Amino acid sequence: MRVLLVEDDTMIGESLRDALRGQGLAADWVRDGRAADAALASERFDAVLLDLGLPGRDGLEVLRALRARGDTTPVIVVTARDALPDRVRGLDTGADDYLVKPFELDELLARLRALVRRHGGRAHSVLGVADLQLDPATREVTRGGRPVLLSAREFAVLQALLERPGAIVSRARLEDRLYGWGEELESNAISVYMHQLRKKLGDDLLHTVRGLGYYAGPAKDGAR
Repeated sequence: MRVLLVEDDTMIGESLRDALRGQGLAADWVRDGRAADAALASERFDAVLLDLGLPGRDGLEVLRALRARGDTTPVIVVTARDALPDRVRGLDTGADDYLVKPFELDELLARLRALVRRHGGRAHSVLGVADLQLDPATREVTRGGRPVLLSAREFAVLQALLERPGAIVSRARLEDRLYGWGEELESNAISVYMHQLRKKLGDDLLHTVRGLGYYAGPAKDGAR
């Protein structure tokens, strides 16, 4: 999952970005409303964590502009403004959820998972194909009922593939899901993670389509 964090408080921004990355998410952080506008206009994110009291441009203005151009990216307002009128205004402007500071990281992560799941049209949290299952909430992976231990980035790659079984996910899209701004990316990183996943899970459900990307599911013509 790639998340845009919009937060002007340096201490909160740094700690939250690092916490999200520690959970295997690609987290990008901007500190003002105009930078948020630019990021949302040029990049694709799975979700946005949006503070309201921002320099340059207020968070509600950022949200209003996002929705005005038809962008349906899920947005959680994360703010210290806890009055009922503020919550109502945020939701009516286009926010999908509203979380008041201070909050627990576990709750934020659960809200993110639920939001992205609903946005993707999925009713259940557990992802899978055949006897391979992945639970984003518990971060557990099983194959044939047996647990498989994955690194954070192996988990992220597998999750991206299992969100749409059978659909080809490009290398660029997988890189977006794994790496935030400023994180070092090696040219063969995705190939390495796919190799490691096949070693741990078998190669019958994880496939490469040369020149296009990767998918999870039964083998198709042209895949390997």
